[in-house]
Amino acid sequence: MESPAASQLNRTVHRLGKLRPSLRWRMLTWAFGRNVPFMHTARLQFLELGEERALLLLRNRRRVQNHIGSVHAAAVALLAETASGTLLTMNLPEDRVPLLKSMQIEYLKRAQGDLLAEATLEAGARARVRAEEKGEIVVPVKVTDQAGVEPVRCRMLWAWVPKPRP
Repeated sequence: MESPAASQLNRTVHRLGKLRPSLRWRMLTWAFGRNVPFMHTARLQFLELGEERALLLLRNRRRVQNHIGSVHAAAVALLAETASGTLLTMNLPEDRVPLLKSMQIEYLKRAQGDLLAEATLEAGARARVRAEEKGEIVVPVKVTDQAGVEPVRCRMLWAWVPKPRP
């Protein structure tokens, strides 16, 4: 069994694991919203966060809608970026910083209702992220709407580098 990454986020999620799930994810969502104002504005919600998977929800509310009543393209990008970046951060040691290198999003069809983003990392990828001082990786993320359809196809290329010394 692999040891957990030593990141602050990973330690926080493990501490929150003692709470009942509904409270755990509300607390994590609140904490992220304080540090990432745009996430708070869009009201992204964590439904699950571990070392292998991150699951986030974006409700189709007026605040994030486009002119045709579906979730705005920028909000979809925020959802995918947050799910993939948070998952990478769960696996990074404390002395490294994640950086989004590129984001490719193909809008395939109009999204219906709320959106879910599921980012995943397999064991080999997690081990590599923890072992290499710097590197890059595509973090797979799948976005589905209420009908279970993928309205977008995403490719999130992340890098990590050593934290700058003060």
